[in-house]
Amino acid sequence: MTNHSEPAGLTGEAKVTLRTPGELAEALPYLLGFRPDDSIVLVALHKGRFGGRVRLGIPERTEDWEAVARQMAQCLIGECERRDGHPDSIVAFLCQDAPAPSPDAGRRIMQRLRPLAQLLRTECGGLDVPVTEALCLSEGRYWSYCCARAECCPVEGNMIATDGTSVMAATAAFVGIQVRGSLRRMRARLAPLETALVTDQTRALDAAAMELVPRILAGTPRKEVEAATLDLARLVMRRLADAPAAADALAADIEDDELLAHDEAASLILGLQDRLTRDRAAEWMEGEEAVHALRLWRALARRCVGAYGEHAAAPLTLVGWVSWSLGDTVEADQALEMALGADPRYTFARLLNEARVGGIDPEHLRRSLRARRTDPDSEPDLEPDSASDTSAGVAEGEATSGGGVDGPRPSAVAVPGGAADPGRSRAARGLEAALRRRGERRPGAGTRPARAGGRAPRRPTEPRRPRRQRSRGDG
Repeated sequence: MTNHSEPAGLTGEAKVTLRTPGELAEALPYLLGFRPDDSIVLVALHKGRFGGRVRLGIPERTEDWEAVARQMAQCLIGECERRDGHPDSIVAFLCQDAPAPSPDAGRRIMQRLRPLAQLLRTECGGLDVPVTEALCLSEGRYWSYCCARAECCPVEGNMIATDGTSVMAATAAFVGIQVRGSLRRMRARLAPLETALVTDQTRALDAAAMELVPRILAGTPRKEVEAATLDLARLVMRRLADAPAAADALAADIEDDELLAHDEAASLILGLQDRLTRDRAAEWMEGEEAVHALRLWRALARRCVGAYGEHAAAPLTLVGWVSWSLGDTVEADQALEMALGADPRYTFARLLNEARVGGIDPEHLRRSLRARRTDPDSEPDLEPDSASDTSAGVAEGEATSGGGVDGPRPSAVAVPGGAADPGRSRAARGLEAALRRRGERRPGAGTRPARAGGRAPRRPTEPRRPRRQRSRGDG
């Protein structure tokens, strides 16, 4: 789920007054920075000004709607209370287009989602925050669930202005706000390839794993594999730097894919499964170096095809981290959400997700990684007991299970069928320290709700069961 704590729209002296449902519908992409699709969006209002907002995909199963509505209401209102006080009201948006457009498709979607709109109004009202407007956006039209007057809200809906000539569009252009394409297109840049490259990439991943297993069994030091992975990553990044990306995102991704060989992608994907190697790669987080690294991490996420889909958690988390470090919170949110979709237990993604939602400055982690870059033996700025206490946000898979982080470990680089890396991520420890210092980490307040049908991000209350062997480190 995307949880924004501050308006992403107009700031400073630029002010726009939105009075009608149509103006609200047109303003939504400017508030989020992209055009949502298949999304529930809740936006809080404080004294007439936009405040926090949350977004989540619309669950396919109607039986999940009530739980999602409750979680979203609690998430938004809890975070608003922590930051800006109790919100005055909420505006709800349900955004969904039909798989196959037809003349009446939008109205049918509006009718199907009406119970979900009512659940959102009920859950928010139960927390003493009224939903003053609930809109369905579909097929270029909008419908209000709060207005029954045919003269302003006809049965066929109203067209959403998209000509770019409105006051909202003009003001956004004046202050430099850019609206990206749809959410679906943004996520497609990070999704596994569905082209003729899939077969060759799968073979390369299989071959890289088969080559790596004998080296691990022969006792190859972890740092040797780390060095080989990072050297290869630097080589590819220089290649990308020499070929500037195209202006169009799709064309840029195609060009980057052509510059990355199958065997190179396979070696990098497997090498990044070691969380300590991934931490070293996360140091490429600033300036031009970060721009080239981001292109590489996107390309690697697209190469995690077939049975290697879970391996995408590492490059997706790096996309999320570098995007956040560069100030692009929109791509950061989507990448981290996809990383947790690939592996809900990937600790670094979970901690980054929590830090993003909690409003923590990424400089905390940048400072920790800079220190590691200049002094490989340095430690993150931890509280005295945090090296052994995992109760403040580090998942059980992040705890050390024996051995130092620098010693040779056959499981350090994960391969299909291998054991989890018992090392503890330095970046995760640095994030944990920042989260602990922040305090006020109240359960259920301002945290992203779990995806419908997914693993909830809470620690279990019952005794832990012995963990099965995993195909790679938890992150």
